[in-house]
Amino acid sequence: MTCPSNHPAPASQQTLARREFLARTAAVGLVGSSVESSIARAKQPSGPAARAEGAGLKMMVFDIFGTTVDWRSSVIAEGERLGRKKGLKVDWGAFADAWRAAYGPSMNRVRKGKLPWTKLDALHRASLDELLRRFKIEGLSEDERADFNRAWHRLRPWPDAVEGLTRLRERYVIAPLSNGNLSLLTNLAKFAGLPWDCVLSAELVRHYKPDPEVYRSASEFFDLRPSEVMMVAAHRSDLEVPKKLGMRTAYVHRPYEGGTGRGSPMPPAGSFDLLVADFGELASRLGA
Repeated sequence: MTCPSNHPAPASQQTLARREFLARTAAVGLVGSSVESSIARAKQPSGPAARAEGAGLKMMVFDIFGTTVDWRSSVIAEGERLGRKKGLKVDWGAFADAWRAAYGPSMNRVRKGKLPWTKLDALHRASLDELLRRFKIEGLSEDERADFNRAWHRLRPWPDAVEGLTRLRERYVIAPLSNGNLSLLTNLAKFAGLPWDCVLSAELVRHYKPDPEVYRSASEFFDLRPSEVMMVAAHRSDLEVPKKLGMRTAYVHRPYEGGTGRGSPMPPAGSFDLLVADFGELASRLGA
């Protein structure tokens, strides 16, 4: 479903000038000589099946939380570390789930105009302060609260993520396309060793997914047709809008994202262009 904001940002905020965008990507660590030259020299997959599935594809963009990195076990580990330091007895699994559950509603307040544009770090911090009260966690200094909020900058990748992305980068331009803000995504890439060509963020267009402006930004920034860009996600809700916009879509199954026994079933065949078990299979299917 296409879900435009009820209070769209001015046109000047919706689409950054190409020159401004390239300056920003340079600031957040563009890898290689240039994105434009990377697109120009993108290799085509080999083998009949790979040629069919990857034909014409030039760029791949990836959801982050749950698709590329394991947010739940990482946040639990950060909570346990804090608990040991401060002598806290907390169900950190329940805490992580509650923090993640606040993610969508907090962004919807921005999308519906109840809040002005607010980056994800600030939304996470507001949710954290509320959860500390709810879980009766006391005695944290401001520095400790701020550091705990940056747990989302230190999420561990799924075991297949770095190797799979490295293979895909040999043939395609790859980037995150996430609701995370630029500093979060850049710090996370350095922490987890994610080999992006550049960093794309909802912050660049002042919209949160699933607003179509976020998905369109990839093809618009790189002068590509939507069909030349593939969105990769472990959540069906993150693929429905790009599918309607003419982008290619790949569903990656992450059965342990929400913890043991909480995974979603694989979508039916034909739901999206590709249905794969992990980034390694994705690379193989696309000839990388």
